[in-house]
Amino acid sequence: MDKINLKDFTLCELEEFLVLNGEQKFRAKQIFKWLSQGVTDFDEMTDISKKLREKLNEISYISTLSIEKKLVSKIDKTTKYLFKLGDGNTVEAVVMYYKHGITICISSQVGCRMGCKFCASTIGGLVRNLSAGEILDEVIFAQKDIGERISNIVMMGIGEPLDNFDNVIKFLENVNNPLGLNIGYRHISLSTCGIVKNIVKLEKANIPITLSISLHAPTNDLRSEIMPINNAYDVDTLIDACRHYVSVTNRRISFEYTLISGVNDSENVAKILAKKLKGMLCHVNLIPVNEVAETQFKKSGRLAIEKFIAVLEKNGITTTVRRKLGSDINASCGQLRRSSLNSK
Repeated sequence: MDKINLKDFTLCELEEFLVLNGEQKFRAKQIFKWLSQGVTDFDEMTDISKKLREKLNEISYISTLSIEKKLVSKIDKTTKYLFKLGDGNTVEAVVMYYKHGITICISSQVGCRMGCKFCASTIGGLVRNLSAGEILDEVIFAQKDIGERISNIVMMGIGEPLDNFDNVIKFLENVNNPLGLNIGYRHISLSTCGIVKNIVKLEKANIPITLSISLHAPTNDLRSEIMPINNAYDVDTLIDACRHYVSVTNRRISFEYTLISGVNDSENVAKILAKKLKGMLCHVNLIPVNEVAETQFKKSGRLAIEKFIAVLEKNGITTTVRRKLGSDINASCGQLRRSSLNSK
């Protein structure tokens, strides 16, 4: 019989698992607490009996991550991890320090099949989904390494979270659990390239996280050129789903918009974007493109960025430019994993 990773269970599932194996239900809360503290061996669970620890060791296991590579920025302390999973695959996570707390950007898949042309994470395609426990491990082991509490999570690392929907939803429940890491839903942001059917499922799940949409272009021709997902769910379909999400949840959506010189950064494109988003409870976060060796995309110039912002703000759309952290360690998503794969 294959052993089961206990971190893949929600608390309710863990209770059911113990009862099915002849144990008392209340033990689940004790075990759940230990798992969230990052224990790596059942013998570290000192408030449960040796007999139960031995049984758990026979039928289950505790997943762990190892740090394959760690880079720390000399500029702002941003810390980038290349984590090795149990099967030898690697994913990235980035810890960022802000005045309001410590944020971690985590991965949801090994690789990605979405094919966005400007993203290093999708080069090589999708290898596999991360389990709920493996996603949780990124937070647990980064927190253990830095020795400080992580208070905010951004699901914007390697992979498309809504392409791994069930595991991501289970992770959100577990990381929010007061017996676990107890990170509030309102301190969690999830970024999707626009899998509309799963945006609808997320809306119905009614989890009060912040939804971010990787939009990057306001017209079908332009978006399809850089984001293949647009061939499945076009711009208008996606934006209609976002408007419905806002109307049902009353939560503001953040639109991520990567600015690529000469591609999607003109004033005319900004006007089209403003028209598409006008009247919606939303925010636009402009991101100068990360210049990846495998692509030819270049960052927009300062003047182009300023003109783009001016158009959006003139139309009443709150706009910011993402501050680049960890510039001296290539903290952008996918680059560390790619360099590691290329060196093998």
